[in-house]
Formats: sequence, C-alpha cells, structure tokens
Amino acid sequence: MTSYTDKGEKPLRGRFVKFHHVTFWVGNAKQAAVFYCDKLGFEPLAYKGLETGSRNVVSHVVRQDKILFVFESALNPGNEEMGEHLVKHGDSVKDVAFQVEDCDFLVQKAKERGAMIVKEPWVEQDAYGKVKYAVVQTYGDTTHTFIEYLGPYKGLFLPGYKEPLFKDPSLSKMPPGCLNFIDHIVGNQPDHKMEPVSDWYQKCLLFHRFWSIDDSQLHTQYSSLRSVVVTNYEETIKMPINEPAQGKRKSQIQEYVDYNGGAGVQHIALNTSNIIEAIINLRARGLDFLSAPDTYYDSLRQKLKTAKIKVKEDLDKLQELKILVDFDDKGYLLQIFTKPVQDRPTLFLEVIQRHNHFGFGAGNFQSLFEAIEKDQDARGNLTILTPNAESKPFY
Repeated sequence: MTSYTDKGEKPLRGRFVKFHHVTFWVGNAKQAAVFYCDKLGFEPLAYKGLETGSRNVVSHVVRQDKILFVFESALNPGNEEMGEHLVKHGDSVKDVAFQVEDCDFLVQKAKERGAMIVKEPWVEQDAYGKVKYAVVQTYGDTTHTFIEYLGPYKGLFLPGYKEPLFKDPSLSKMPPGCLNFIDHIVGNQPDHKMEPVSDWYQKCLLFHRFWSIDDSQLHTQYSSLRSVVVTNYEETIKMPINEPAQGKRKSQIQEYVDYNGGAGVQHIALNTSNIIEAIINLRARGLDFLSAPDTYYDSLRQKLKTAKIKVKEDLDKLQELKILVDFDDKGYLLQIFTKPVQDRPTLFLEVIQRHNHFGFGAGNFQSLFEAIEKDQDARGNLTILTPNAESKPFY
C-alpha cells in the first residue's frame, strides 16, 4: 500500500469543508428512514413532503451526532428520473453532499476543468436563513451537491424542511448507536475506471491522492481489487475509489457493479469513539454484520506479540463481537462491516474506530473479502471467470 503526503498547491479560493449529508433514492423513504432509526440508532430530524408543500418528492432526514442521511422517494406516478434510477440501481446513494466555501468559484473551476454541472448555483431561503447550492456529476449516476451557508442557518436542516410528522417513542428506550461522523465513503467502479475517476477528483475538485493499494497487495485465492483514496486539501473528506482486478472468480467489486448497474457508492464508513459499545448496541438492535473466523484472531494475537503498538481493547471481546484490527508502527484501527442493507448485494455500512491510524484497513481486506466471498457463494455469485472474462457457476 502507498501513502501520499504531497497535498499539492493550496487552492487560491474556495474550500471543501466536510461531508454535509448523504441522500438515498429509495422505493419507500418512510420505511427506509425507520430502518436506519431502528437498526442503527438514528433519530428523525426533519421532513419535506405533501404536508410542507413539496408536491413531487418526499424527504425524511435522520441524524446521529454529526451524521445526516436523507431518504427520498417520488410522490407521483410517472417520475421517470427517480423511477429509472430505482429500476437500475435499487435503493442506493444518489448524492454525497459537501459543505463548501465559495460555491460559485468551485463550480466555475470545476466546469473549466471539464466537470459536468448538473445544476448551476442557486439559492434557497426560509425564515431561518439562506443557503446556496450547486450539483456536479461524479461517477455513475452519483452526484455531489455543494452546500454553502450564506450566513448562519438556524433551521433544523436546510430551507424548506419542517419538523418530522412523527417521532417513535420507542427509539429513546433502545441502546444508543454511538456513531459520530462520516469517516469515508467508498465508490466502486467497473474495471479500468478507477484511475479516470480518481483523476477527475484531482483535476475538477483539486483533491489529491491520500492512499492506494493494488491487486498484488490485496487478493484472496479467488479475487482481488485495486483502490485509490482521494481527499480534499484539508483531508476532511476521504473518498476511496475501488475497481475489480482479474481473478479466478467474480470479485465482490464486480458483483456490486453487476447488481448496481454500474458505478456507485459501495459503503459508508461511520466513525465511533467506542466501537465495542457501538457494536454491542447495534447487534442488540438487530443489525447484521459480516463475521470473521476464529483463525483470524489466532493470527492477530501472534502478530501483535511483535508489534510496536498495543491494542487497548480486550482481544477476547473484539473476537466475540467479530471486530477486525489493523495496525502499523504508529497506531491501529478497529472496524466491522454490515451485510448489505438492501436485497441487492450492493450498499453496506462500516463502523470504524481509529487510534492514531489513518489507513483503511488494508491488513483486513483479505479477511473482509473472504467473509464477503462466503456470502457471495451463498448467493450463487462466486462464479468462475472464463478466459473471455464471462462468469459461470463453479458448482
């Protein structure tokens, strides 16, 4: 794996501040929001729909600490854009929004460098303040919305949103999710598309390379991947970009691309300051996670005997909860991955805790791949690749 330290030249104007929110286009926004509240510990924050004067699209906003998710559905028959998106991708991430400074300048520069501007800057306001937006096309059908606050905004979420129509009283009686902020958001690409996409971020948004790994470093006996992480100048927004690499069988990246109908957001990593408490509570709420074998922890204990760092957490507890550990000479991270959160084997979530470690769990990629391949096999998708790169069942 390779880490990059050169941030390049600081942009003269404009700034990408942080992740603002993630928008999902789903078949039933009300039920999707309830799932994330029940299973992950989010709470209803804001609403936009028929009752607030929004006649075409309904939006349910949920929050957990600094994490904001928006679930949107079409209200009327004949919404071709949302309908076609659902047929192609299923329930999925449509937009990853960034809070920015100097939206006009960032859009102008992105356009000059070849970015496709889906929607030129516009302003919305209500009694609580004024906000400027713009929308830029990124990989697949995914977009980035730029959000600039034109002065303090004192509303619940953004202009036009009102209080939720209903807040489930049972949510306060459940154990908290203990999730704090978006750590990174991963996009999967078809083969040979990783480099053009990472180049797009560097050219159009002035992001820089932060970290990368290739298929010689990351593979199982069946499949492999390549990954590049791009980030903004301040390194507050991290966007890993994955692509499959040729292997004996279909990789989980290719499985994603097949079922998602092309490139898209593969997973969202949510940072916690106490992963043991978080996973105990999320399991109690009924969230389903991938499982590492006990042999992983036998090997981990051996490696840690000669490591320069010491893991503070109880290894027996980490093993019981199936939490993975990756480390280097300076620190370590703890991580675990959910199973897909919809019927298609596409989007899933990660819970991550960092102890002076800024990588992405490369030491765990093989264990993660093997766990996913076990589920792929159960779905009948761990197929043999023929010389023509076609896949067929291996049983």
